[in-house]
Amino acid sequence: MARQRRTYTREFKVEAVKLVTEKGYSVAEAARSLDIGETLLRSWKQAFENEGNHAFPGHGNPPAIEEELRQLRADNKRLLIERDILKKAAAFFAREVL
Repeated sequence: MARQRRTYTREFKVEAVKLVTEKGYSVAEAARSLDIGETLLRSWKQAFENEGNHAFPGHGNPPAIEEELRQLRADNKRLLIERDILKKAAAFFAREVL
């Protein structure tokens, strides 16, 4: 049977990083005590250092830049479909005229 992927709350991630940065635990000690992988904890620490309070936004709260990118991709897809429809319509009417 496949293992189910564990999910962690933002608060858990922040507290795990604080164990290493503020409490003086090594990454290995903190990871062992929390029963998570060292690599995972290191990536959380790196994300927290790079993004600060904006780290770990969760699924329902993406950063503004990601939301804008999602919207632009959706617009681009819609415009490409409209363009293809107009090309086909132009080709169809051009054949009828001849």
